[in-house]
This record gives sequence, C-alpha cells and structure tokens, in this order.
Amino acid sequence: MFTEFFVSLSSQVKMMSSIPYKIVYCTPALYSAGGVERIVSFKASYFAEQLGYDVTIIVTEGRGRACFFPLSDKVKVVNFELGFEDLWKAPFLRKVFLYLSKQRKYKKRLSAELMRIRPDITISMLRREINFLTSLKDGSKKIGELHVNRANYRNFEANDTNFLKRLFSWFWMKSLVTQLNKLDQLVVLTDKSKSAWPELENVTVIPDPISLSLPKPNGTNPKRIITIGRYAYQKGYDMLLKAWAEIEKLKKLEEVKEVEEWTLDIYGQGDRTDYYRLMAELGIGTNRCHLNGPVDDVGQVYKDSSIFVLSSRFEGFGLVLVEAMASGLSVVSFDCPVGPDEIITDGYDGLLVPSGDIKVLAQKLMLLMTDEKLRTRLSQNARHSSQRYEMNLIEGKWVDLFNKLMTKT
Repeated sequence: MFTEFFVSLSSQVKMMSSIPYKIVYCTPALYSAGGVERIVSFKASYFAEQLGYDVTIIVTEGRGRACFFPLSDKVKVVNFELGFEDLWKAPFLRKVFLYLSKQRKYKKRLSAELMRIRPDITISMLRREINFLTSLKDGSKKIGELHVNRANYRNFEANDTNFLKRLFSWFWMKSLVTQLNKLDQLVVLTDKSKSAWPELENVTVIPDPISLSLPKPNGTNPKRIITIGRYAYQKGYDMLLKAWAEIEKLKKLEEVKEVEEWTLDIYGQGDRTDYYRLMAELGIGTNRCHLNGPVDDVGQVYKDSSIFVLSSRFEGFGLVLVEAMASGLSVVSFDCPVGPDEIITDGYDGLLVPSGDIKVLAQKLMLLMTDEKLRTRLSQNARHSSQRYEMNLIEGKWVDLFNKLMTKT
C-alpha cells in the first residue's frame, strides 16, 4: 500500500526544483506510533521518492527497533542511541544532570555527523538539539518544525508541577525563544500557532499533509465511533469516557433505542489501567466501549467507522481529524487550542464543542448517532474540505521554502 500510494501521487507531482537537495531530519525516535513519527517518516519518504532528495533521519533512541510507520528504502537512518529515554523515570534534579551530560554527547556526535553529510537543510523537530543546533557550523540552513502549540510546549502533566518546575520551565522558554530566533525558519502548523510567537519574524505556516493511503468509504455506515491518539492527559480520554457515560444516561432518560447499536472504540499507545478503572467507576461496560492498543492499518479503522471524536485538551494541529474527514467520517471535536477550529467549519463539515464541555460533547455525539442525514451531509462536506491537505498541495509549500532559503546568502 505504501509503494502504491507514492506511485499514485507521482502523476500529480511537478518537479518545482531541479536541485535534489540533501536533507537531514533530527527527531528522537521512529519506533513509536506517534503523530510526529508518522509525519517525519512520510515526508522523508515522499521527498526521497518523488523529488529525488537525499534524505537522512538522525535519531537518538530505539536502536534495534523497527520504524513503526512505512519508510522508503531510499531514506537513511542514523541512530546515536544516547538513551535520553532513561531520564523519564529519574527524579527531577538527577534528570537535569543526566540531561546535560547526554546533551554534550549529542552535540558532539550531531556536529560530526552533519560535517560528514554536509546537508543543504537540517530540519529539527525542536527537541533536544534545538539548544545548540544553530551553533553547528556545517553550512546547512536550519529549520525548526513545531508540532505542539506554544502554551503546551514542554507541558507538565496535570498535578505534576511545583515551583521549581515552573521556574525551570520559565527559564527554558526564555532560552527557547532565543534559539528559535536564530533559526533560518520556524515552521508551525496553524495561523494561531504563528500568532503565538510575536517575538519571532521567521515563522511560516505549513500544515501537516494527509499521510495515509485512505480507502474510500464502503457505504455500509457501520455504527461505530472511534478516536485515535495516545493514552495521555492531553488526549482527554477521561473526558470522552465521561461523555460516553452521559450518553448512557441520556439513552435511558429519552429511550433512544438507536444509540444501543453504537460502539465506542479508542485506539492508542500507552497504559490503559487508569482508563479501565474510570470505566468501572462510571459503570461503563466493555461490551460497547473498547480500549484498544495502537493500530497498524489506520485506514481500515476509518473505513469501518462512521464518527470520529477528538476529545483533546490541546493539540498542535489535529491531523487525525483531517484523515477522518478524508475518509468520509462525520467528525466532532472539542474546540481546543490549537487546530480544530482551523480544520472544521462548525455545522458544515463537522461539529465543534466548547473545549472541555463533556455534556455538550455527549449531546453532539448523540445527535450524530441518531441523525443519519446530518452524518451524510457532514461526511460529504468533510471529504471536500480535506482536499486542501493533500500532499501534492502541501509539497509545494515545502519546496518553495527550501528554494527561498537556499537562494538566501
């Protein structure tokens, strides 16, 4: 499917640059089922396959672990295996000392590797290397690619903060702004994300592209609601489960029998223990509400569903919304910062719910579950709206940026 997708795109691709640029991506890992991992794998493969770029991905974690998402054989992967993930379980102060030690090793090795490769452009996912990337003298243009909104960048989980952490976060943000100013370009995903950085004049907006070969709707209208993400505070699955419990109450009060035929499937990576516990507390049975692990064939999951729900507390964009819309699903989303309100036109191609309003989320889901005509109308409009995120359009924005940077002296 991966190869067929690129072959089908090739007829749409126009070579906007005759120069096969040499590109290096810097990102922590490729083995997990995250949104950044998917986008990096997809764009690197696309640039190598369709534009003939020489693409290398440099990672610091996951040696011996396969890339979770398809990756072209033309893309080279260099793994420094520095073990930054060891810091996750360390106490906060020890974490700081370990981090500084590993950072020194990372800077030394990345500098040497970039001097060896001599890329035209180095693209950072704005993780550990942003603290020193612009000081490396390999001659490449430096781009930062931000997939999280500013307010939640380096966000501590709820109930996991204190004065020392807040102070550390404040100093870190001051330093970050200084480093971002030194980049040749900062790429963000939405207009709101761009306006969140008033100190910077080097910001441009390029949204994430649809990165899957999506099957056409099968027309069977399966009565299934899905969401795809991670079992993490950000994704708001606790609020989604509470909304599902509200639906169960409304179903009994209003005797809406159509709702009994519907199921809710949550897909994601991470520990599900707390969510099973919450289901038990809310009295949610496992016959119609399912907590699933990460999914390999996302396209098939979309095809076998009718409604997609995004319950996130915050997002950097919301690519899953775009994919669901392109797959012909009706979508309902919290109007969280940032992304959903730039993707969805409320009432036309999806439904927006005030951020964190669990009761309204339940009401909107019930509305979609019981109104087939509304689902059909939203679905048709959603497929049309999603076309602006197809890669053959997004590609041009990236090529224009590369050309602009490479012609600057």
